[in-house]
Amino acid sequence: MSGDLTRKAVLAQSDWLRGVPERVGDRRLPAGRVVFTGCGTSFHAAQTGGEAIQALEAALSPPEADLLVVVSHEGETRLALEAVQAFSGPVWLVTGKEESPLAKAADDVLVVTPEVEESYCHTASYTCAVAALAALRGEDVSSLPDAVARVLAEDLLPASDHERVVVVGAGRDRPTAQEAVLKLREGVHLPAEAHHTEQILHGHLAAIDETVRAFVLEGEGRAAERAADVVGALGELGVETTLVPTEHPVVDIVRFQLLTLALAERRGVNPDTIRWDEPRWDAARRSYA
Repeated sequence: MSGDLTRKAVLAQSDWLRGVPERVGDRRLPAGRVVFTGCGTSFHAAQTGGEAIQALEAALSPPEADLLVVVSHEGETRLALEAVQAFSGPVWLVTGKEESPLAKAADDVLVVTPEVEESYCHTASYTCAVAALAALRGEDVSSLPDAVARVLAEDLLPASDHERVVVVGAGRDRPTAQEAVLKLREGVHLPAEAHHTEQILHGHLAAIDETVRAFVLEGEGRAAERAADVVGALGELGVETTLVPTEHPVVDIVRFQLLTLALAERRGVNPDTIRWDEPRWDAARRSYA
């Protein structure tokens, strides 16, 4: 078991994030309709930027927009490239490499990480992309490195031996729930599920019981009220549930990255490879790559 590469990236996030404002520079999103796209972790990051379409959907039905912003850490994602090729307007790429097939197709390339992340279980590349999209919207992201450092120093989200995990969130927290679940699936091989705060209250509870471990992202305002309802409903079912305070997508996901590392160590799993070092999973990947 290793996990050294994933741990290295998780712990490097504060330093990587400090460079994001300089890497973005004075670029700001233009007026008009901007659509964001990507695949996997990159799609989760794209959703934090605003209106987002999964890359396959963007390739199938190109959006009528003034700008397409593509997130792809290595710039080689086939469906993201197809989305760019199908789009008739200007394209910006948020990435970790200056040269790539997507970089060649883009009108502007924003390299937002100091290097390409080595672990396949992407963490630092995700938070840097999310911070870069926030900066492009004009948000001051200078406080995020210290906020992430604070979370890294805390002991949060205790690990357990549950065989099924549910993460719940709405609004700004929805992409965090999706990305948290992806980390648990990639890094720990757990059958984790992401649920929208409202949707889980409409039928999904029938398939949840005390064998499930739940994390509910609190959110704000009406979302927080409904999050409290979810916690109450899960409590009636005997589900061990943690209400997770939220402050920013860049900060909130770090708690789940740490949980992934803790569970991987507990279970003797290497999160770095996301099972691509195992013949069956490597064959599955090669069957469509």
